[in-house]
Amino acid sequence: MIWNNLLQPDLILEGSVLNLTPDIIQKYGLKGLVLDVDETLVPFRVGVASPELQYWVEQIRASTALCLVSNNLSEARIGGIARSLNLPYYLGAAKPSRRKIRAALRAMDLPVHQVGMVGDRLFTDVLAGNRLGMFTILVEPIVHADVAFYSHPVRNFEVWISEILGASITPKKKKIHKS
Repeated sequence: MIWNNLLQPDLILEGSVLNLTPDIIQKYGLKGLVLDVDETLVPFRVGVASPELQYWVEQIRASTALCLVSNNLSEARIGGIARSLNLPYYLGAAKPSRRKIRAALRAMDLPVHQVGMVGDRLFTDVLAGNRLGMFTILVEPIVHADVAFYSHPVRNFEVWISEILGASITPKKKKIHKS
């Protein structure tokens, strides 16, 4: 694989992970999702799942296996979020390393092509998922209200570098707008 393929998400979802619906998941033939945590599900310094996230998980889990895979090392924080959502989790993943994602795939007992890797970062989530042959979904980060007015310099830098390397952060599949 060349860089532009490794950094290219299969689907770019406008808005947060909360816009990923069961219909969208079914449309792409996905039976499972590996979910990043920080800024994909909750703002970086938040240690609890919002009621909206809890509702979203309940809607998705009815037809889709879910597992959290985080680079974060905080058992108290990531474990607490996972337990509040009643989801299995792996921490200290060191994405784009594939080791913990492979463990999640084994636990789901699903073929890799039926599992989506969902995250807000190109050089961790998308790169790791593409290295495994997963369907990759890039979402906009969820940020704490206190820092919402700041840009995301690391994410913006990743997009810029990705485009220099030949990836187009226009999706291979059509962007999805939640209706």
